[in-house]
Amino acid sequence: MAIREIVKYPAPILKQKCKEVVKFDQKLAMLLDDMYETMVAADGVGLAAPQIGEAVRVAIVDMGEGQEVIEMVNPVVTAIGGSEVEVEGCLSFPGLYGEVERPFFVRIEAQERDGSLYELEAEDYEARAILHEIDHLNGVLFDSKIIRVVDPSEFEEVDEESIETEQKEGEHQ
Repeated sequence: MAIREIVKYPAPILKQKCKEVVKFDQKLAMLLDDMYETMVAADGVGLAAPQIGEAVRVAIVDMGEGQEVIEMVNPVVTAIGGSEVEVEGCLSFPGLYGEVERPFFVRIEAQERDGSLYELEAEDYEARAILHEIDHLNGVLFDSKIIRVVDPSEFEEVDEESIETEQKEGEHQ
């Protein structure tokens, strides 16, 4: 396993539609392992193969909290539902954050690293992360979906407000 360099915008590979994986071999397993190590090192929630220079339909999402890492090989969205606007960032766009509208619910079909098919349903933040990574595989970047750019200082204000609220609630208990 190795930590790979994350490809930054405006690298052309980020706008390419990725090729379908046809060989489920040790090379694919190593790619998935490298992607996981790279994502963790970069403190990311998801990573798509083109973000480490590989134009293949492979992406991962790790929601943490003891959940299993979602490995998606050749993922296809089979259903979506609802809609919500939330702030997103992207490892290929360091320092850029923006409000993006995405479906609240997603169902996908994908393959495991051994080629076996599976179906997955996700909601809320997990659905958002999955859809963000699948967009990468289609050459669609989140900056094209931004409704409003969010300054990182807005996060600090929210964090300070929530800390103050928690402190005040603690005083009243």
